[in-house]
Amino acid sequence: MSGRVIVVGSVNIDLVARVPHLPHPGETVTGGSYDRHHGGKGGNQAVAAARLRRPTLFIGALGDDTFEVEARRALASERVDVSMVASLPGQPTGVALILVDSTGENEIAVVPGANGAIEKGYVRDSLARLGRLVGDVVLVCNEVPLHVVREALVCAHASGATTILNPAPALGLDRSVLALADIITPNRNELVTLLHTEARRTSRRADASQDVGVRARQLLESGPDGPGVRKAVIVTLGAAGVLVIERVGSGLGGSPTGAATRAATRNRAVPIQEPCDDVPDGSGAGPSAGSAEEPYAAAPDTATTRAQVAPDDELRVWEMPGDRVATVDSTGAGDAFVGALAAAIAEGRPLKEAVRRAVAAGALATTHNGAREGMPTAGELDEFLANR
Repeated sequence: MSGRVIVVGSVNIDLVARVPHLPHPGETVTGGSYDRHHGGKGGNQAVAAARLRRPTLFIGALGDDTFEVEARRALASERVDVSMVASLPGQPTGVALILVDSTGENEIAVVPGANGAIEKGYVRDSLARLGRLVGDVVLVCNEVPLHVVREALVCAHASGATTILNPAPALGLDRSVLALADIITPNRNELVTLLHTEARRTSRRADASQDVGVRARQLLESGPDGPGVRKAVIVTLGAAGVLVIERVGSGLGGSPTGAATRAATRNRAVPIQEPCDDVPDGSGAGPSAGSAEEPYAAAPDTATTRAQVAPDDELRVWEMPGDRVATVDSTGAGDAFVGALAAAIAEGRPLKEAVRRAVAAGALATTHNGAREGMPTAGELDEFLANR
């Protein structure tokens, strides 16, 4: 398989203030510097994939303001196909307000603008125009309305694509959406949010364990309101790397064996999904501020990085350690990880190799200021991996 990466998501202009420390509620922090960058999780992930020489197409929306031409040109200059990026009259282009402290930690607030006004019919028609998507990867981020996220996943799966959901922010998502994804890529905070939201909605007891593997496997299990993720959950763990839980026989390939492999929970049958035209609207929840935790920003407590799960032969749990680099700015590291993961899977690489490349890409992204500036090219990534 050697296919395209098709990203459905958001495009923003990032307004970045670098400050001595992140403010507490009600606190004003002075000093530092100001920059403007191109961003939006969807746009960033598309650039990450395109820089790794994958044919990449973006489906999304911009406003009709002065930022529109600038944002469109920035994507096109990275060889991202923008022919399916809509310009919405009367809407502003999305804006992200980002604070970065002296250690590279960040806080992000997103004003969605056109990203929140895109319609599911536009996404459905755009995917339909692409025809069969066998061999392609459709990557969907949650900075567009929930009913658009659902529509994109359903239509992509119906067309034969591998689907990846980046649940950032992890708001409004339930099993009706998670079960449409072959792979999801939460960080630790997003994983907790997904499980606690489900517990409140269904009265299902949330596992009190602090173990990431125990928590993550719940997203692959069937729950009170439906089945879980189809093939794999990949949890980013800051400087420690990632934890992967995948179904045996998922077709993703490349799973480690032996001591690195641990078993997890029981499998469940994957339901047949309805045609995309029949999918009802979701809650309409729009985008919100992204998580401040990006991979490689900080090392977690080592007690939370190893799964402690009951034996079973139907799931494999394995880890990929992080790469130590001199972090300058963690903004966009998660997007670099997800875009590189999608690119590697679209190239036909097995999951273990795809994750290895994604971890390295995320690490390299933190060595430069800005969300996109540090995303590596294929040559830079190959050189870094060769010298690990």
